[in-house]
Amino acid sequence: MIARRTLIGLVSALALWSAPAPAQTGADVVAIVDADAHTMSAAGRVTGATILIRGGRIVALGPDVEVPDGARVIDAAGGPVTPGLISSATHLGLVEVSSAQDTVDRSGSGGRLGAAFDVSRGLNFNSTLIPIARADGLTHGVVIPADSAGAPFAGSGALINVGEGTDLLERASIASFATVTGETTGGAGQSRSAEWIILEQALAAAGALDNRRPRDAGSLEDHLDWLNLLALRPLLSGAMPLVIRAKRESDLRQAAALGARLGIRVIVLDGEQAWRAADLLAARGVAVILDPTANLPVRFDEIGSRLDNAALLHRAGVAIGFYVSGLNMSHNVGQELRLNAGVAVANGLPWEAALEAVTAGAARIWGIADHAGALEPGRAADLVVWSGDPFEVTTWPVAVLVDGAVVSLETRQKRLRERYLPAAAEGQH
Repeated sequence: MIARRTLIGLVSALALWSAPAPAQTGADVVAIVDADAHTMSAAGRVTGATILIRGGRIVALGPDVEVPDGARVIDAAGGPVTPGLISSATHLGLVEVSSAQDTVDRSGSGGRLGAAFDVSRGLNFNSTLIPIARADGLTHGVVIPADSAGAPFAGSGALINVGEGTDLLERASIASFATVTGETTGGAGQSRSAEWIILEQALAAAGALDNRRPRDAGSLEDHLDWLNLLALRPLLSGAMPLVIRAKRESDLRQAAALGARLGIRVIVLDGEQAWRAADLLAARGVAVILDPTANLPVRFDEIGSRLDNAALLHRAGVAIGFYVSGLNMSHNVGQELRLNAGVAVANGLPWEAALEAVTAGAARIWGIADHAGALEPGRAADLVVWSGDPFEVTTWPVAVLVDGAVVSLETRQKRLRERYLPAAAEGQH
C-alpha cells in the first residue's frame, strides 16, 4: 500500500514549487487535478495536487494551482500520479517474435562487429509491442545489445522515447556494453580472466588510437577492428559509461576495480551476487541494473541469487535500476517492470525506493535526469495517472502522457479482444 505522509511547510514549499500559470490557454494545455503526485524530486509527495502542463512541459504543480479556461482536464480522483516508467534494459524495438529470426535484431553475432555494433540502426518504430509498453506506463527504455562475435564487447545501446509517432530514438550510443560471465568465455580465450584482460587491453588500445582510418587497414576485417576500437573512445573521455553484464561476485569486484583503474564510469547489469559486494559497489559509485525476481540459480554464476538483492543494495547506498529479463525484455515490458518492482517491495525494498528505481533513479543512472524521471516545473511531462498502487497486479494506467501529449491506451491486442468478444459476454467484463 502507498503510505500517507503529512506535508510539512506546505506554504513555503509551494513558493518554490509552483511556476506562474501560462497566460495563454488552448489545446496544448493539460491539467491533471486531484492528483496524489509522487514527484520523485525535492518536493516529495504532494496530495490533492493539480499538475499544469503546457507545450509538453510541466509549468506548475501544487494544491492551489489554477486551471485556465480551455485546458484539457484529467481527473486523477485522488489516485497516484508518477513519472513515466523507465526500463533500464530492454529489447523493445529489436525483438518482435523471438522465434522469427527476421524480427530479431539484438546482436552483431554474425560478423566481426563487437563494440561498434549499434542497436539504434535496427530499431523497429512500428513494433506492435511498443503501444503495449506505452499503455502500461512505460515512457523510456534503454535498448541493449545481446552478446556479439567480438566478445566480451556487445555494442552500444540506445535510449528510446515511446511516445506516439515514428521518432522512437531519443539518443544513440547511450552506453557501451560488455559481458563477462561463464556463458561467454568460449568466445574470448576460454577463461573469464582472458575476457578481463582483453577488455582492458582493448580500452588501452582505443586510448592510443588515431581517429583517422589507418592506411594499412586494407581489408574489411581490419577496418571493422579499427571501428570497434574507435567505438570505445567515448568511454575514456567520460562521454558514456561502460555497462558490464556480470553475475558472479568476483566479476563484480573486477568491474569496480577496472572502473577505478581507468577512471571510467562502470554500471553493472544483472549482478545476481551484487549484494555480496554492496559496500564496494557503493564506495566506487557503481550502479546496478537488476531483475528483482532473479532468485533461482540456473547457472553457477548465479549461485547466491536472492529476492532481497535490491533491498540489500539500496541499504548499502548502491544506485539501482530495474529491468525485466527473458521473454519480457520485449513483451509486456511496462506491466512486468512495475510488477517486478512490487516483488522488490515485498522483499524489503521501501516503496519509494522501488518507484525511484524505475523513474528518477534510472534517469540519473543513464544521464537523463535533466528532463526525465521526476515531476517538477520545467521538465518534460512524461507521467502516468494510475487507478491505484502501480505495483499491484490489479492496477492499470488511467492516462499516460509522453512529452505532454495524452497518448492512446489502445493496442492491437485490445482491439482484437473487442472484435472477437461475443456481444452477449461483453457486458459481463
